[in-house]
Amino acid sequence: MTRSFEELVAEAETVSVEGWDFSWLAGRATEQRPSWGYQRVMSERLARASAALDIQTGGGEVLAGAAKLPPLMVATESWPPNVAKATALLHPRGAVVVADADEPPLPFGAATFDLVTSRHPVTVWWAEIARVLRPGGTYLSQQVGPASVFELVEYFLGPQPEHVRRARHPEDARRAAEEAGLEVVDLRFESLRTEFFDIGAVVYFLRKVVWMVPGFTVEQYRGRLRELDASFRERGPFVAHTTRFLIEARKGESRKGESRRGEFRKGE
Repeated sequence: MTRSFEELVAEAETVSVEGWDFSWLAGRATEQRPSWGYQRVMSERLARASAALDIQTGGGEVLAGAAKLPPLMVATESWPPNVAKATALLHPRGAVVVADADEPPLPFGAATFDLVTSRHPVTVWWAEIARVLRPGGTYLSQQVGPASVFELVEYFLGPQPEHVRRARHPEDARRAAEEAGLEVVDLRFESLRTEFFDIGAVVYFLRKVVWMVPGFTVEQYRGRLRELDASFRERGPFVAHTTRFLIEARKGESRKGESRRGEFRKGE
């Protein structure tokens, strides 16, 4: 590593963090991908849908990667820079982007969509998802799981209480979906190795994923950043573990005596 702490931090502190594209981290951080391949699964569902909604679409990058969009395709996003980016990316594909505050109610009528998707939603309003789904419709989502990248979080914030570490547990998502009247037909969880190779990657990541270390600024954490930079130079990558789960829930009741309850399968 030939670049100084100041050079790496200055670059990471000024680069744009708009959208949900992490390509800036190429060569500077790595993250294992879940075995289920969310974009592939989402693309397969979209190809069969007639009307679909993608909630909290970010800059539209994931949705734009689908090979085929349904005749009616709508996406919502709350952050104005992302709304503009998603509009530019998705309008040519025939999708409509709606600026929405990510708070209920969703700005759509009941039983409008046969598919609702969301990758890494910050919040999930299960009752609203159930409301806008048509009978027999499906919600498909990949979400951040409990204690994700907490090795990095706790490096800056210190040990977190158990209720914070357990937040976003997949079984809590199952219960919330069922309470909203949805039937969970698939639920999978995996813990995935993540590595950061330099201090610039850490600064960029914490600027972009703002809920990891709320209110993060270089100035506030300069001392800890310097210590971490020294660790990179002496011991190599900082290793953390990202957690992800896939949940698929369907609107409508199963036939009597038929169980379609999703099995919770923890990956390696």
